Amino acid sequence: MSDNVNTFRWPIRVYYEDTDSGGVVYYANYLKFMERARTEWLRSLGLEQDELIARESVIFAVRSVQVDYLLPARFNEALTVSVGVVEQGRASLTFEQIIRRNDDPVILCQGRIKIACLDSQSFKPRRLPAGVGTIGE
Repeated sequence: MSDNVNTFRWPIRVYYEDTDSGGVVYYANYLKFMERARTEWLRSLGLEQDELIARESVIFAVRSVQVDYLLPARFNEALTVSVGVVEQGRASLTFEQIIRRNDDPVILCQGRIKIACLDSQSFKPRRLPAGVGTIGE
């Protein structure tokens, strides 16, 4: 993913609870950081997930994840999680996400996450709501 002007970024602080006994971020917590950043990306578009459920009867579910853990993040570090839409289907979005220390170009963790848009009752695929995920937003 290229870090261009259309890439959304969200700051994350590493808390003690995010780390393992060695003071390093536990691997599964990177997925939580990415999830939070995607939620804030959606919020930056003026959309709240609870409102989408109530108004449009849609939910988002992770379909697949590919993550590369390159370098460790540690307790109390300030990180930035970037969010970029790289593919868009009728009922899905694929994101590339990168986690770095603030103001550091070195990548700590990167992932490719495919999200499905589903009907909140039947869990069948639904068209993405208007305003969600246009590549280049």
